[in-house]
Amino acid sequence: MGHSCCCCCKYPGAARRQRLRTQPSKQPGDAEDAASPQSQGEERADPVTLLSINALMDKLHLKYAQKPWIETLKLVRLCMDKPPRGSISVTSHHPLLSCLEKIQRTLNAKSLSTVMSRLEFLSKQRGLKSHISPNGTACYLTSDMFYVEVQLEKDGKVIDVKLAHPGEAPVVCDDLVQLLRMKNYDAFGKILEGLLNLYQIPGNSDMKAKVYLALQSLEKDLYSMSLLYRTQDVNRVTEVLHGKAGQLVQRTGGTPMNIEYYLSPYQVLEEELNPGSQVCGTKVFVTVGSSNTTHKLPISPLIVDSQAGDGNPAFLPLTDELSMDLSACFFLSFHRPFPMSSSSIQEIQKFTGIPIDGLKLASLHALIVQFTFNDEYKEDLAMNNSCFFVSLPDCPKHSYFINKGTEKSGITGALVSKIPFTHPKCVPAIIEILRHQVAYNTLIGSCVSENTINEDCSELLYFEVSPQKGTSFSISFQHPMGESLACVVADVLSSRQIRCSLHTHPQDVTLNCCNDFITRVMERCMSVPLVMRAIFKNSVTMKVDGEIQNTEVTSEQNPEVTCKQTESSNSTGANISGASMQNSCDGMEASSSTASIDCEICDVSV
Repeated sequence: MGHSCCCCCKYPGAARRQRLRTQPSKQPGDAEDAASPQSQGEERADPVTLLSINALMDKLHLKYAQKPWIETLKLVRLCMDKPPRGSISVTSHHPLLSCLEKIQRTLNAKSLSTVMSRLEFLSKQRGLKSHISPNGTACYLTSDMFYVEVQLEKDGKVIDVKLAHPGEAPVVCDDLVQLLRMKNYDAFGKILEGLLNLYQIPGNSDMKAKVYLALQSLEKDLYSMSLLYRTQDVNRVTEVLHGKAGQLVQRTGGTPMNIEYYLSPYQVLEEELNPGSQVCGTKVFVTVGSSNTTHKLPISPLIVDSQAGDGNPAFLPLTDELSMDLSACFFLSFHRPFPMSSSSIQEIQKFTGIPIDGLKLASLHALIVQFTFNDEYKEDLAMNNSCFFVSLPDCPKHSYFINKGTEKSGITGALVSKIPFTHPKCVPAIIEILRHQVAYNTLIGSCVSENTINEDCSELLYFEVSPQKGTSFSISFQHPMGESLACVVADVLSSRQIRCSLHTHPQDVTLNCCNDFITRVMERCMSVPLVMRAIFKNSVTMKVDGEIQNTEVTSEQNPEVTCKQTESSNSTGANISGASMQNSCDGMEASSSTASIDCEICDVSV
């Protein structure tokens, strides 16, 4: 059984000829042959050819009848590695390799040979070379600039994974060890791609080694910078939200250095309730890549121990001994393209002196909606819909219309994949701009929901979110106790400071919500729906209190007629007043657990 498969692999045309010999031969004059283009291109088999094919197949069967199965497997593997005629490049799109990939994914790599086969296939997919040690228990995945050594036991269990860059001793990578022990070969393959991306620089090996040296120098400066800004009693949340360099995690294996710079209020609360849970906030990755222009990059750490008068670290000048002109650039890369306003992009470009390439301007609010959905298949839904329904506990459903603005009045922006820079001093300023942007995006994104249809036809409160000048926006809604429109204008001054103001018609009743209260709720929750619910709750409380006062006045004038009305109003007022004593912002979800978390977040009183 396996031997016939072997023969077909070694002689690709054998299988087709075997099918031909079972089919009746056609005469050259047949009408079907003349009418069929496919039959004209096929080989016509005469009796002599069929006899020679039969003789060849019999010869092959006899040749491999006495061969052990292990040799057949080796031959199949050889055929997979070396395609016929040598004209087809070994890529992931090659049919033989595609079949092999399906087999590798299906098999559970437990034995030593299957693990080795899987590692060799991964290296082949990524364009790496693979070598097996003489004792057969170590596999080396190599390139011109680095190599990965995987040490295995005889039963296929992973012992160690070591990584070596140019001029460095091999280092054990625990993250790679865990991935291989969990049989997560896809993640392991992505790390191999990350290692290759470190050296995607035009030039020879010496030039690529210089670029890697520049990346090392940048990483050392950023780490030293994070230590300068860090105090002994600082916790993770404070370092992420307020640290000038955020919270820095050094590069390990093929995972680049990353800087975490923002946590949402929900993530902060989860971190406080579950210390050590390591909630993943918003982050960027520190990488290096090729550039169309030459930049002077440091090849040695520049930061000194002392600080300048403004509290910022002092850097050595970029002399010829400490820097080098390279066709490369440092980047702060996003996990996926991040929506940024045109003003923020211009501010970064002015600070770094390097333009950000590949920008396609569009409505910032439309980009934020698309980014919030976080699914590619919903891109059309995100770009074509502007109305979203948000359900809140103890409150009617909200309907939000996201006004994307016009070309003249709207705020434009673009999806940014990476930010180029050349000096470590640029990083703190860029991080602060990104914090400001993500705070604005969080508020607009809080109005976005997957529900674009009001299925239950329940009571609705309507709101319109419109862009204003700079990083401010407005929320328009009908006055809860009047006939005119009311409006809340929120100006996002920074990631830590928001200024809100409530505007109502002079003829309408003044709402029981001062600007300071609305500001504190928004800063605490970073959610527009929760702020709007707090305003409407206070207005309902205010309305009930007014009815109670009117009922008391009426009861003094005519106690017999208003007795029942007073009892009913007092009961309603007690219930709503008791509800108003709870926190003004409970949660975006109707579940009791989420509501209790939101109470913790929005513990704000008037």
